[in-house]
Amino acid sequence: MLGLPESITVALFDLDGVLTDTASVHLTAWTEAFNDFLAHTVDDDGNQPAPFTTDDYLAHVDGRPREDGINAFLAARHVTVDRDAVAALGEDKNNRFLAILDRDGVTAYPDAVAYLHAARDAGLGIAVVTSSRNGAPVLDAAGLTEFVQVRVDGNVIADRGLAGKPAPDSFLLGAELMGVGPGAAVVFEDAVSGVAAGSAGDFAAVVGIDRTTSATQPSAHAKALAGAGATAVVTSFDQLRDEDSSEGDPQ
Repeated sequence: MLGLPESITVALFDLDGVLTDTASVHLTAWTEAFNDFLAHTVDDDGNQPAPFTTDDYLAHVDGRPREDGINAFLAARHVTVDRDAVAALGEDKNNRFLAILDRDGVTAYPDAVAYLHAARDAGLGIAVVTSSRNGAPVLDAAGLTEFVQVRVDGNVIADRGLAGKPAPDSFLLGAELMGVGPGAAVVFEDAVSGVAAGSAGDFAAVVGIDRTTSATQPSAHAKALAGAGATAVVTSFDQLRDEDSSEGDPQ
């Protein structure tokens, strides 16, 4: 009752916004860090750059390694900085992120926890593939570490010199470490860059998780996920299980 093709034996989950409600924490931390930085700089034409927005997060930062997101956003604002400034901005964002986690904790989505239980009970291998360098502490804080057999996070990506999402490298490594090829694995992602990575890796299925809207009113983000190559887009893992259950009901 997983709503997946029978050929799939491994599930590769993104973390923030898919399993845990930490995408909103990343958004808050990035917004604070970027807007503090932008308030004290000018673009390449000498103008004050526009503030960082949720649309900027979804378009340039969400799902990408930290430095890639910074460079993508600043390029969109026509702001040129050196590597030291990028590193300092990334460190500022991470400190803000950790401070919010320390204050508010981490919440795992109930539908995701139920799906992890069902996937494990069905014998699927479970891996987490995230661009975040805080993958381990977030999984621990959310109580999800017990489900995860392999973790490919931002630290692994940097150590191995892998290209970040939207390149498929991190997901391909996750599948390899689980002992399968992409044809036996499914990718679960909430970021357009992550869905694009799954699509580029020729995985058996790429499920977009859109937690920005309801199932009855698809959002622009849901359309973007589909456009990036998602084979299905849902607002909750429950939809996959409900769809699978309905298909098995007598007519």
